Amino acid sequence: MEVTGKHFAKYMDSFWPYLVASLQNHSEYSVCAAAVGIVGDMCRTFGPDIASFSDKLMDLLVNALSQARHQSVKPSILSTFGDIAMAIGPLFVNYLQIVIHILKQASEATVDKNDYEMLDYFNELREGILEAYCGIVQGLMGEETSQNQLEQLKPYIQTIIQLIVSIAEDQDKTDSLTGCACGLLGDILKGYGSAVKQLVQHDSIANLLTQGRRSRISKTKSVAQWASKEMKKINAL
Repeated sequence: MEVTGKHFAKYMDSFWPYLVASLQNHSEYSVCAAAVGIVGDMCRTFGPDIASFSDKLMDLLVNALSQARHQSVKPSILSTFGDIAMAIGPLFVNYLQIVIHILKQASEATVDKNDYEMLDYFNELREGILEAYCGIVQGLMGEETSQNQLEQLKPYIQTIIQLIVSIAEDQDKTDSLTGCACGLLGDILKGYGSAVKQLVQHDSIANLLTQGRRSRISKTKSVAQWASKEMKKINAL
């Protein structure tokens, strides 16, 4: 798919049954995980054209999430919701309610922080949640002002910002998670501007941005710097 690009579309009739079967193979999580990764590749390759497959893909992903016998596949499924949102843009509003419900449920997960394996999974899960939200915010924003559907997400923004705050206050968060949280914050600030000004006036958010800017990981640092600039813009309003 990386080589053929959008020309891969001519093979979809033959490829589709294998993708569906793999996404439904809940007993072999490595097969299902590989299929989820392919869905993400399809979103990036086909862009808006993936909309013709999105209903079935969303059904398959939601079912795979609920039926997964190995938790390792769950973060990537959540992240793929964001890939689909980025690809189909404002059309993702059709799936918004169910996906927000899933993300809110996932956000309520807790683990024993003395269990380092579970702690790693917990951080991966939250990265998946944040990546999903990033894709949704960017997708609903659309490329044209006339396409903007962010108003549909507005009832959930306070809950999303509370998630960012909870991650900001977590001493066990990874550098990558810090970067994801800063990225989502920046997307929200860019999309909603002064409408969220009061919601983001929080010491924990300021500390998160500071931690991000001080990161030794270039991606986290650059994302935090960008989000900080977006914060300065709305504070000046």
